[in-house]
Amino acid sequence: MARPFEGIRIIDITHVLAGPFAAYQLALMGADVIKVEDPNDPDQSRDSGTDNELNHALMGTGFLTQGSNKRAITLDLKAEQGREILKRLVATADVLVENYRPGAFEALGLGYEDLRRINPKLIYASFSAFGQGGPKRERTAYDHVIQSTSGIMAMTGTPEANPIKIGAPAIDYATGTMGAYALSAALFQRERTGQGQRIDMAMLDVAMILMASHVTGYLRNGKHPKPSGNRTGHATSMAYQTADGIVMLGASNLRQQRRLWTVLERPDMIKRTNDERDADHDNEERVLAQIMLTRSAAEWEEYLQQRHVPASRVRTMGEALADPQIASRNVLHRHEHAPGVPGSFSVPVAAFKFEHDGPCVDRPPPTFGQHNDEVLAEL
Repeated sequence: MARPFEGIRIIDITHVLAGPFAAYQLALMGADVIKVEDPNDPDQSRDSGTDNELNHALMGTGFLTQGSNKRAITLDLKAEQGREILKRLVATADVLVENYRPGAFEALGLGYEDLRRINPKLIYASFSAFGQGGPKRERTAYDHVIQSTSGIMAMTGTPEANPIKIGAPAIDYATGTMGAYALSAALFQRERTGQGQRIDMAMLDVAMILMASHVTGYLRNGKHPKPSGNRTGHATSMAYQTADGIVMLGASNLRQQRRLWTVLERPDMIKRTNDERDADHDNEERVLAQIMLTRSAAEWEEYLQQRHVPASRVRTMGEALADPQIASRNVLHRHEHAPGVPGSFSVPVAAFKFEHDGPCVDRPPPTFGQHNDEVLAEL
């Protein structure tokens, strides 16, 4: 058996997070991903991350995160020779992914219409902040700028402290994940039709999808989602202070809230409808706030989970990564050795498992231009 994308060649001319992550996901599934960088301007992620020494070596943790299973070459696409080499690569490729300003590749003669003449079956994906069309197509942005543009920041925080940027670059990684889905769909479509495809990925579009239920609600009745911190619409499904920390309860539906009040020995608080829960929200919150103070967060998590009530103490990233559940899922890969990186390091892989021939890491992230000779020799 073989992984799904073995035999597929992807030219990855992207930088920072979203585009590289999309290509990385297909590389994990067997694709031959050739990362192309400007010899005078390395991928910005190479000098970003928590280890300054690695940043200076152009092997920053921001790059290591989505660099595995790729080969790296350098091409000056502003020079005729660099463009000609890229075109020769395109003739051998299945997919090209780029995330430069809309119109930039067309100006170089490397747009979709130019390259499909070389390879009619090429799948050409462009990642950008606002998309290839529309009044903002030429504007640039990063994850946090899209958070502010999209409305995500306005709904995040507390009533007293808002707007707040969410901690992780979730839009970047969601765009990368959605991009991997789009690329996979286009490859499957090509198997049926024999035709290439043009993919237009916009971070702003992805941000809207991440807020899908809020968007639908607003378009229905004009109600803006309000920043509510750790509170939610149901008192039985929100965060509470315990004897030593915070626990997040998740008794969201009517069945779960009945179970919660039963195990807390407060059957008098059980509600029959969500309207009843809404009407008694403040009272429920006061009752739960007092009860939760009687045990530690870890004790509440164990006690409630054993009784099938969703609950978890708030953990740091270090605590979460140390959880045996993470180790059991094989969501991380440990590199014992990698060029340009002293010592070992671990990176996330994919957020799913296959019964066989699923995502896996075959090679460490490449140094800048590491495979120039190897790739050029194949042309």
